[in-house]
Amino acid sequence: MQVSVLEAIREGMWDYEPKDIEAEEYAATRAMPGTRAKLDVLAMRAEQGLPLWHDEDRLEYDDGNDGPPAEL
Repeated sequence: MQVSVLEAIREGMWDYEPKDIEAEEYAATRAMPGTRAKLDVLAMRAEQGLPLWHDEDRLEYDDGNDGPPAEL
């Protein structure tokens, strides 16, 4: 696991840039934008030093299957 942006700020690393991570290395989520489930996923990604956004995250209500989020 890499250093998260939050950890870098706490450590005073003001010029910190996280490593690029391929989309295949973390799961997309089906959680609806603006929901508690989506916010939980974004918080978890931030804590783990992952990118906040995944190309396959759900973007709107009609965006495919209504299954549970892939990660929480």
